[in-house]
Amino acid sequence: MKVVLQRSKEAACRVGDEVTGEISSGLVLFVGIHGEDTEKDLAWMAEKVSNLRVFEDEAGKMNRSVLDEGARVLSIPQFTLYGNTQKGRRPNFMEAAAPDKAKAYYLQFNELLAQQSVHVETGVFGADMDISLTNNGPVTLILDSPKSQGNG
Repeated sequence: MKVVLQRSKEAACRVGDEVTGEISSGLVLFVGIHGEDTEKDLAWMAEKVSNLRVFEDEAGKMNRSVLDEGARVLSIPQFTLYGNTQKGRRPNFMEAAAPDKAKAYYLQFNELLAQQSVHVETGVFGADMDISLTNNGPVTLILDSPKSQGNG
């Protein structure tokens, strides 16, 4: 599982003319599900995102999590995170989970975040989405579940 996390001052997801998710201060998560991901990967990532200290404390150090801040998350499904561009000129998405599994795992990941008291807004799986955000910092991190790092 791979998540690109961006600390944001504001962010929104639109499908057509409809806003499907919107946050003021918080985190934008671009969420990719690998074909071999398991529920353990989802739980690991939800715990990591919820507790990762990416917000500044009074001393200006990144010591506060999304839970500490009471901030919100905008979670966007992003199968293209598993696009392999090593050969040719067209990305190969063979490592990404099949749509049925990816959708179920994306929804389950968002539920796991919510169970940890994180307010989650979402994009729409499989839709053509327009994402707008103001990156704060800028802070952008790439999180890989342990199996994706070769440790699991």
